[in-house]
Amino acid sequence: MNRSRLLMIGVVALALGAFTSLFVLKSLRRSGGTVEAGTDVIVAANDMQVGSRVGENEVRIAKYPAGELPPGYYSKRSQVLGRGVVVPITKGEFILPTKLAPENAGAGLPALIPPGMRAVSVRVNDVVSVAGFVTPGTRVDVLLTGTPSGATEPQTTTVLQNVAVIAAGHTLERTATGEAQNTPVITLLVSPDDAQKLTLASAQGRIQLSLRNPLDTHEGELSASNERQLFQGLPSAPSKPAPVHLQPARKKLPAAEPPPTVLSVEVYQGDKKPDVVKFPEESSDPK
Repeated sequence: MNRSRLLMIGVVALALGAFTSLFVLKSLRRSGGTVEAGTDVIVAANDMQVGSRVGENEVRIAKYPAGELPPGYYSKRSQVLGRGVVVPITKGEFILPTKLAPENAGAGLPALIPPGMRAVSVRVNDVVSVAGFVTPGTRVDVLLTGTPSGATEPQTTTVLQNVAVIAAGHTLERTATGEAQNTPVITLLVSPDDAQKLTLASAQGRIQLSLRNPLDTHEGELSASNERQLFQGLPSAPSKPAPVHLQPARKKLPAAEPPPTVLSVEVYQGDKKPDVVKFPEESSDPK
């Protein structure tokens, strides 16, 4: 009798355990397979582009273990709503301070300008903008071609180096495939001093943008180039031969015949003074 009761109790315990396990399993499946426990953190609910403003539909609250959260994470919606996006954010990413503009900075281009910097736009064409490949996020050098005061020939000099491009026309980010963007205006991010140089260069001559590799951040001293340096080392044109002044040939005159040789002969007659008789010497040159 006791043995039957123990057996019955065991069967009931097993049935109760199986029912409890089944209930917990169904609960886990309804919640996505994980138990939501941890710290609240704000993540992106949708993709957000540069210059956009964070809205209610762009963020959501997720729970993560405290040890897996990055520094500076946000836990409340009010901390991110209304702020501008300064770098692209994809769905599911953590919303961090480095990806948002400061509070009350607004959205759009002004939100992309760090404190102490300025945004200056320059007019370009397909040549100046390197066939349209000068797009937001790239870096360029600014070259100026003009004739300085007191110079006699034009020259080209590098005015600014390693300057960030923050906008191409009204576009604040490059395309996903890196395609060219044809626009008449490029906006550069520069310091106040460089903003003055860039504005003066645009007024004094013709500027050209030189596209850089984003990993090449070296800035070196470059001397200006002029026309004389371009042609230095090329073979020079042959010089004209010096003119030769010909003098007319002089007519050769016959040599003057030497005067005939005269022989003197003294003739004696008695005691008289001898007479001197002169005879011309005959030429030895037969004719």
